[in-house]
Amino acid sequence: MKKLQIPVCEPTLAGRELQYVTDCIKSNWISSKGNYLAKFEEKFSRFCNANHGIATSSGTTALHLALVALGIGKNDEVIMPTLTMIASANPVIFAGATPVFVDSEPYTWNIDVNAIEEKITDKTKAIMPVHIYGHPVDMDPLLKLAKKHNLFVVEDAAEAHGAEYKGKVVGCLGDIGCFSFYTNKIVTTGEGGMAITNNDETAEKLELFRDLAHSKEKRYLHYDIGYNYRMTNLQAAIGLAQMEKIETYIHARRKNAKLYTSILNDVKGITPPPEAEWAKNIYWLYSILIQDDFGTGRDELANELAKRGIETRPFFIPMHKQPVFKKMGIINGKFPIADELCAKGICLPSSSSLEEKQIKYVCDSIKEIQKIAN
Repeated sequence: MKKLQIPVCEPTLAGRELQYVTDCIKSNWISSKGNYLAKFEEKFSRFCNANHGIATSSGTTALHLALVALGIGKNDEVIMPTLTMIASANPVIFAGATPVFVDSEPYTWNIDVNAIEEKITDKTKAIMPVHIYGHPVDMDPLLKLAKKHNLFVVEDAAEAHGAEYKGKVVGCLGDIGCFSFYTNKIVTTGEGGMAITNNDETAEKLELFRDLAHSKEKRYLHYDIGYNYRMTNLQAAIGLAQMEKIETYIHARRKNAKLYTSILNDVKGITPPPEAEWAKNIYWLYSILIQDDFGTGRDELANELAKRGIETRPFFIPMHKQPVFKKMGIINGKFPIADELCAKGICLPSSSSLEEKQIKYVCDSIKEIQKIAN
């Protein structure tokens, strides 16, 4: 078979992106004011069943705004999974607080909800569940625990646009939900993010701190330190076009995941991505585990796939393995499940525009590599 060049995840711009951006440019509203920004915020927040959506410059800045709006700062602690991207942990540091890491549970790869309570101290102010690779966290026991200890819940839903927990779209299950619209996400604005909430007062604070904390009584008068975390109207124009096709993109990811799993199901040594009975996984990245009996290691498989024109990604390096956090002295405990996932996990090509022949080529290549190795 002819070698194909298949990226691990690229944007699908199959709607009215060019039309809306062109209209935006013609209108001269290209910065952080304009109709597309309001329309995008409304459409995305409604999709998530939230009353308010506050668009930002990235998923990272959305998380930072969320923590600031909730009053989390110096000497506070935020509990979060160790298996995530550093973009989840950095906003906690930006806010002046300390991230406290929890191991994963082996089935969904998300934060081990049963291990959270032992990490709670009198400094704990919030829990930040991360819906990893598009699969939701088991939220009911987490929310119950947060209520018991009077803690905020900030959902990092950067990878989970449209994922569902017991029929409810993630992002609006806690106090604030934060999303990323980076180019490889199901919905993209190139760069960008959004914080959603049902709390009117919280929404006002998110809007205030997003735009330099200008006083309502007089412009250029500031009672608080704010941030320039605004999204542009140009980006929102792309986002609005993306939202018009979000159901199509989610359907494509789930359809592609089903095909992947059906072909790889009989391959020894591969663990497919999970989908709990209470969950709707949107398979942001189709992620598998390469077990010891596959015949070769995860990194060797990735190298061989690259030779065949197939791009992959390893799982995130957990936060407890990050030199910067070791240097800061904020890592305590052992995280064996996250360590194993980090060593064995690989993300296969997952774009919404992925074709059936490409998926079959990836799977055939995996089988061929295994056959050669054994």
